[in-house]
Amino acid sequence: MHSALMIATPLSACAICAALIVLLRPVLQRYALARPNARSSHRIPTPQGGGLAVIIAAIAATAISVSFSGLVASPSLLTVFAAAILLALVGAYDDLRTMPVLPRLMMQTAAVGIALWALPAEFHLFQAIPLWAERIVLLIGGLWFVNLVNFMDGLDWMTVAEVVPVMGALVLFGLCGQLPMASTIVALALGGAMIGFAPFNKPVAKLFLGDVGSLPIGLLMGWCLLQLAGSGNLVAALLLPLYYLVDATLTLLRRLMRGEAVWVAHRSHFYQQATDNGFSVIQVVREVFVLNIVLAALAALTIWMKSPAAQGIMLLLGTGAVAIVLYRFSHQRKIAS
Repeated sequence: MHSALMIATPLSACAICAALIVLLRPVLQRYALARPNARSSHRIPTPQGGGLAVIIAAIAATAISVSFSGLVASPSLLTVFAAAILLALVGAYDDLRTMPVLPRLMMQTAAVGIALWALPAEFHLFQAIPLWAERIVLLIGGLWFVNLVNFMDGLDWMTVAEVVPVMGALVLFGLCGQLPMASTIVALALGGAMIGFAPFNKPVAKLFLGDVGSLPIGLLMGWCLLQLAGSGNLVAALLLPLYYLVDATLTLLRRLMRGEAVWVAHRSHFYQQATDNGFSVIQVVREVFVLNIVLAALAALTIWMKSPAAQGIMLLLGTGAVAIVLYRFSHQRKIAS
């Protein structure tokens, strides 16, 4: 990839996102105000919907970079962007009004299905199972991933602390030939757009992503990770989002075991427990950011060392690192005397 493209893509995404937020924020302040409740992490009414700027910026920067690089925008990339836009529309409606659970899930399933439809016929991660069965698993997994990114977006800077290091790692892997060019450009653009959003979401946040942002961000991130897995790097693709996967999945299972309505907002994620246990918001997102750097380093080692034993060791180390952070979050923070 040309060095100018490496610099211009995230910079343009960052600038477009920040400019759009400045233009949109007065409108969001008036029509998309998130008011605090018993399950919220914020205490004052705060506008949501900043994710609209993130998605527009990411798509626009990708389109600009593809045009200037001489690449032809592939139908698959256009299809994935169409799916992301569909999710953004669903999220925008849910930010302004409340969409019933079943229609929301149906629209989300359609969007994930559209993205999977863009995969080439030869894309097959597990040769031991039929392709149709694998696509069903990917559909369910993609639907869960889109929603868990939404669920985890409950703290200032949390999604920034997740997306920026993951996208940064994907860009580095792309430069090493482990990710298709289109996915690498998307990772550059999405990472840049999130950096443009970060100053407005800095604790105490003046703007939230909203579902209009978190849902399509989950789709684009999941699509890039799927491309990494399809390049023969399945363990790396699992390691990069491992904190989000484990926190959200364990929380879902615990709520199911307690018989709770899992689609209702709550404050039982590990990162939410952390703020109740004496961690400041900055301390939580700092630990998540550092953990993601560690997971990215382990993912890089799995790409460098292809042996199954090395891959298993790195996955175990990553799981252990996540477990340590979850344990810390779920226990009262010790204050040095």
